[in-house]
Amino acid sequence: MFAKKNPIALAVGVVKDMDYFKKSDDWLSYFGDRIMMQQPEAMELYPPELGNWYSYLMIFEDGTKIDLTLIPLNEYEDYFKNSDGLVEVLLDKDNLIQNTVMATDSMYHIQKPSEQSFDDCCNEFWLTSTYVVKGLARREILFAIDLMNRAFRPSLHTMLRWKVGMETDFSLSIGKSDRFLKKYVSEDIWNKVLSTYDMGSYPKMWEALYTSIELFREASHCIAETYGYKYPDYDEKVSIYIERIRQKYTQLL
Repeated sequence: MFAKKNPIALAVGVVKDMDYFKKSDDWLSYFGDRIMMQQPEAMELYPPELGNWYSYLMIFEDGTKIDLTLIPLNEYEDYFKNSDGLVEVLLDKDNLIQNTVMATDSMYHIQKPSEQSFDDCCNEFWLTSTYVVKGLARREILFAIDLMNRAFRPSLHTMLRWKVGMETDFSLSIGKSDRFLKKYVSEDIWNKVLSTYDMGSYPKMWEALYTSIELFREASHCIAETYGYKYPDYDEKVSIYIERIRQKYTQLL
């Protein structure tokens, strides 16, 4: 039996004898000639996370990429219970699957934020903005970039997703890493989002920070007004704090 989440590359095989498949990789040649392969569950630097499951990440000479995961027969129900819904049964030669399986991405649809979630997102955004500023003030650009991407940026993208959801009646997903965001925002907003990734110097970092704040304000005010949520008043105080540090930083150049 095979199930897939992606019509091209992501597949799951339920097998009776895991050891038989794991003892040799020769059977993988059936899929074609490989450029390279990774077996995450056999690695030391990156500890495995799949328990009894075993995966092969393969790239083939014809450009095909297959991520294949083997699952013991006695755990196949766990796979379906924990799947994200993007599953299609390709072959079930033992007739194990009794219920109809229909692929759907509804699990990933943008969800309307509660007022608490909205406030939490605002709080995280404004607090982490000060972390980025700290890195810039100390002239630790790698530290600032890391904070920008890992701590600060996620809140911006969460708010942008909510605005897209609001405008589309929360009926869709914009994909992993917001890869389809461009389809649902104006060209101006899209270009501003892209510009926030240009962080190759201190002036560009400051510009990226201020552009992010502009984007966040626009999206969050729109959501607050639409749903009657209270927008936090510390925006003004934190903004003054950031500008004061920026002015001091500029004077020291």
